[in-house]
Amino acid sequence: MNIDKFKHQHASILGSIDALRRLARAGVAQHAGDIAEHIVAMSSTIKLHLAVEDQALYPALQRERDAELARMGQRYQQEMGAIAKAYEGFSRRWNQANKLQADAEGFRRDANQVLRMVYERMQRENHDFYPRIEAL
Repeated sequence: MNIDKFKHQHASILGSIDALRRLARAGVAQHAGDIAEHIVAMSSTIKLHLAVEDQALYPALQRERDAELARMGQRYQQEMGAIAKAYEGFSRRWNQANKLQADAEGFRRDANQVLRMVYERMQRENHDFYPRIEAL
């Protein structure tokens, strides 16, 4: 199974998270416009990524003869629900410069929690899940 597109999307999302960290360190209020733009762009990539996983990847894994991989896929899909919900709330709260300027510390706290969940999840997929899929 070819998962190059998923891996490319992960690289894009991880790059966005890194850019958000750099911008936040340089000053949330001063870079609020750029931060909001990165969040909007990253949200589009995440939504597309999750939709393709739900519509193509996870169903394909359920059809595979590897029962352990099918269970792993099901577990990953279920776990992603809470992470996706947390990220959706994050993106709605911080997708406008004025919201960021009004509560820079709130953004930092929220970003540290939510983006860490997204980052850690993608790292698990990159190191544990995707290699198993590629081994098919």
